Amino acid sequence: MKPGVVPLSLRSGRDALVSVPATRRDPAPLLVYLHGATGNEQQGIRRFGPLTQELGVVLLSPASRDGTWDAIRSGYGPDVRFIDQALDKVFANYRIDSRKIGVCGFSDGASMALGLGLSNGDLFHQVLAFSPGFIPGNSLRNGSPSIFISHGTKDEILPIDTCSRSLVPELEKSGYRVRFHEFDGPHTVPTEIAREAVSSFLKG
Repeated sequence: MKPGVVPLSLRSGRDALVSVPATRRDPAPLLVYLHGATGNEQQGIRRFGPLTQELGVVLLSPASRDGTWDAIRSGYGPDVRFIDQALDKVFANYRIDSRKIGVCGFSDGASMALGLGLSNGDLFHQVLAFSPGFIPGNSLRNGSPSIFISHGTKDEILPIDTCSRSLVPELEKSGYRVRFHEFDGPHTVPTEIAREAVSSFLKG
């Protein structure tokens, strides 16, 4: 695959996109971005494409089958299988650094990223969760990924007190290394926090 944004063409509509930097490490680090509710595969490219292009990170941005991820509503199912398919295609076409694979997401995607990251810690060494709501139930824990969480103190969609401020102590009590960044703002991912998170991911 050439540099730029490339559709994986795994299905018609609500597909997956991969953003490949013109200059990247070999093997390359990989971030999987999971969009928020009502989003699609374009959200990751808009939010993180320029940053990952600049920093030399391959970015995989899949779409959920429906308006949000199935684990948010009913449990893991077709969405996880689709993410697996997308990962298989990326691994088949690129030399990816197995020590530098992370999963990230915003809002519902952040919750999904936490669930997938904690249950697949042997694959995802880091989880970057921007304004998560919760960790999907019955998530099996495997490995010990490091975790970055950010949340706005003025978030009216997923209030920080009942979400991240509750999640972080639970994760730390379970033995995870968590970096928590609160910011004065609403339900969003500020540019400087996105940069901080991806830079932290690259440093390991």
